[in-house]
Amino acid sequence: MTVPGRLRFGVKLAYGVGQLGEGLKNGAFGMFLLFYYNQVLGMPGTLAGLAVGTAVLVDAFTDPLAGSLSDHWRSRLGRRHPFMYASILPLAVSFYFLFNPAVTGDWALFAWLVVFANATRTSISLFYVPHNALGAEMTDDFDERTEVVGYRTFFGYVGHLLAVAVGFGLFFSATPEFENGQLNAAAYPPFAATLAVLMAAGIFWSSWGTRSLVPHLPKATERVSFHPLAVIRRVFADIATGMGCGSFRWLFSGILIVFVMVGVDGALNIYIYTYFWELGRGDILLVVAAHPVGVLLGVTLSTRIFARWGKRAGLMFGAASWASLQILPIALRLLGWFPENADPLLLPLLVAIRVIQGACTAQAPVATGSLAADSADEHELDTGRRQEGVFFAAISFSQKAASGCGTIVAGFALDLIDWPRGAGVRTAADVPPETLVDLGLLYGPCVAGFAVVALWCFFHIGLTRERHEEILAELAARRAS
Repeated sequence: MTVPGRLRFGVKLAYGVGQLGEGLKNGAFGMFLLFYYNQVLGMPGTLAGLAVGTAVLVDAFTDPLAGSLSDHWRSRLGRRHPFMYASILPLAVSFYFLFNPAVTGDWALFAWLVVFANATRTSISLFYVPHNALGAEMTDDFDERTEVVGYRTFFGYVGHLLAVAVGFGLFFSATPEFENGQLNAAAYPPFAATLAVLMAAGIFWSSWGTRSLVPHLPKATERVSFHPLAVIRRVFADIATGMGCGSFRWLFSGILIVFVMVGVDGALNIYIYTYFWELGRGDILLVVAAHPVGVLLGVTLSTRIFARWGKRAGLMFGAASWASLQILPIALRLLGWFPENADPLLLPLLVAIRVIQGACTAQAPVATGSLAADSADEHELDTGRRQEGVFFAAISFSQKAASGCGTIVAGFALDLIDWPRGAGVRTAADVPPETLVDLGLLYGPCVAGFAVVALWCFFHIGLTRERHEEILAELAARRAS
């Protein structure tokens, strides 16, 4: 069952706004978290990376748990909305304390980071997995499904940009003591409080604004036990049946690889901008903002691109574009073919590359969400069960686990290249030149090279428009009989 007719703009907007919470969290985690604990508080990069990366172990269970529970939940609010509402308070509280540690010392900070990074990511799972599954249930139309995912993708990037804009625009201003305001430890608690309020507001808007859909959405028909042991067995059984879908298995594998790259990139962004390119906070904001601007352009074209060339082609194009444009400026600089840091052409070129990268890369997350929803239809045809929650839990886990691994890799790599840490490292002059070169190689060619494996996985996805139409026809015939 899906919502009859075309979805209203207000419903699609409310649905998309929900992704602000995930985007804000990702922006803060990717741009500031490792930097805050390593560069500002002085934790070793390896220790900070491991602390953030431990969330992978928790995500390995909490994401499928959230998906499986919401697939089987029975309530007057439907399957998804109870979990979306329940995520708001724990997410806001745990995120605030993540950037406001009440302890000092490497190991005490390590424990604090482990606890609150895990609490934040578990809380966002309560919303993110059911929210993504809700998007798959809202419509089964091949093109409108892409449009719905486009709204979600756009607001995810807006949230990422907003986290950076709030940081550099409001809280990390230069002071007599800190020329680079992002080194000021006192600025982080109010920054975190502001983002926590924005996350809560976005999630509430999305949950409330989509409540009218509940009567039209699929219901859990079978009664199941919610005893802890029964839940655990069901989670593993749901994962096993979900991974039996061949197209989804290739999609999951490729996304896992892509987000390792994205995780390393996100953790090292602020190092690259501050020390490699020597950008001021206003310039950093422009470069970071350029990517969502490009995404906005790209998302508006997704439906037409996929109608012409298909979702798999869009997915492969997006992944290849991200990797190519990630390498380009770093490689040109190391070859001496890119403007020097004092050159006025540097900033416009970096901004232009990021806009193009955003427009091209936007096709990948839109295709991912849309293909995951199509895979859920294929899975229903094969098994007779609707399990959007498990499918999007797997996507969520692949993204968070891989980005967590990316943070671990970034932390180890910073120590491997002997990156100097502490708030005293204020400019590129405080970093050995060979260490800056190593940072550039790590951020560009070394990370982006993994895209080749991801593209090989995506090539094996067999879901086309024609195949999806056949699946929907067979499902309709089965329901009518």
